[in-house]
Amino acid sequence: MVTTHCSWRTLEEWRGMKLPLSTASNEASRMFDASLTQFVGYWEDASVGGISTTLPKMLQADPDFVMGYVLTNSLHLYGGGASVHNNPDLKESVRKMSTLCDRQVNLSVREKKHVKAVQLLADGYIVDACNVWEDILLEHPGDILALKCAYLGYIYLGDSAQLRDSVARILPHWKTSSPYYGFLLGMHAFGLEETNMYERAEKQARKALELNRHDCWSTHTLSHVLEMTGRQDQGIEFLTSTVSDWEGGKSLACHNYWHLALHHIEKGQYQEAVDIFDSQVAVRTNKHKDLFNIQDSCSLLLRLELEGVDVSNRWEEIFELCRPHLDDHILAFNEAHLMMGCLGVGKLDIAHKMLDSIEEFVKSGWGTSHDVMACVGLKVCQALVSFREGDFANVVDLLHPLRYKIFVIGGSNAQRDVFNLLLIHAALKSPRVEHHRIARSMLAERKALKENSPLTDRLLGKVVALHWG
Repeated sequence: MVTTHCSWRTLEEWRGMKLPLSTASNEASRMFDASLTQFVGYWEDASVGGISTTLPKMLQADPDFVMGYVLTNSLHLYGGGASVHNNPDLKESVRKMSTLCDRQVNLSVREKKHVKAVQLLADGYIVDACNVWEDILLEHPGDILALKCAYLGYIYLGDSAQLRDSVARILPHWKTSSPYYGFLLGMHAFGLEETNMYERAEKQARKALELNRHDCWSTHTLSHVLEMTGRQDQGIEFLTSTVSDWEGGKSLACHNYWHLALHHIEKGQYQEAVDIFDSQVAVRTNKHKDLFNIQDSCSLLLRLELEGVDVSNRWEEIFELCRPHLDDHILAFNEAHLMMGCLGVGKLDIAHKMLDSIEEFVKSGWGTSHDVMACVGLKVCQALVSFREGDFANVVDLLHPLRYKIFVIGGSNAQRDVFNLLLIHAALKSPRVEHHRIARSMLAERKALKENSPLTDRLLGKVVALHWG
């Protein structure tokens, strides 16, 4: 993986960017830059031992480096599977960050705001945290850490307009010569794609890849564009021909393989999708054990099952990775995919215990995830259970009213499409005639949005065969 700088920034260079760091250690400053660059770019720089090496080196160089704790805690909180409620080390790190902030009288207002935002994120208030980061960006549009953290928050919130506009607001303040500039274009491109501005999104993503072909986020963005515009052959060719460019982005490689498998499923090439699951998605999920990859595995297996593919015992290993997180209640998006894992192995007893746990969280929890679980997430999980139990009418009754609200659970349009597919399949299998009409109308919508969709055509064929043949 090629780096985007030749050296890491010193304290003097950060001051020159009007983003001074409150530390006396140039080594801490350099490792902050190395860690931040890897965080922004979704890849690990082997020349410095990867982010798992640079983060501890940064805090070893200055154990009281507040922005070092801000970066470290942000990265762990956005990892998807850790919270201050289930990870004592993270809880202590957030506490230390806040204590150091209170003690250090020379911290800048910007640094104090970063601490406040991370504390809000740790407490579960994602919207409030994003508002603080946006406040930082109004005065410091060059603060890539504030942008990255707000951006990830918008992905968690499913807020596609903010994904687009958060980057658009600061782009005019950036020089094209900045080492981060290409990453900004890729981030902006994804926001454009998520708001259905596909032509502009593709242009931005390709421009970003011209600047850095190893930008795996821009590869991911272009994959989304090709998926949403029904260009499966181009998507397969693009990902397979550039695999050596993006495979080194360890935290996104699994997801990019997931996109490749989706193109094959769309074309009805199920064995190719299964092979990708076996050789890449499952292997990477088992190796890294992070929730982002677990989500990809669960979603991919469910999509294959909806297409009538026997995935055999592939759920077993994935469920064991889901098991430790069943009571986390960090994100509704996580909950839904963890529920898929329970149901995939037929663990209905555990699935119902998980529902009980979610219902208790809805009664006594707090924060953004609580609100999302209360209005949407719980019903999505209940619908998944009903589908596995064969109560297809109940699935439709639960999911159909949520169709234009479900974005709040987070993720992308492509990721959330699994719930549309679940609803269509349930409507087709429901004994109620009005549900058959819902299936037909939803498929008409899909055809209008993406005319070249073999998957939609196959489902339309099922409608005719089952109910109007």
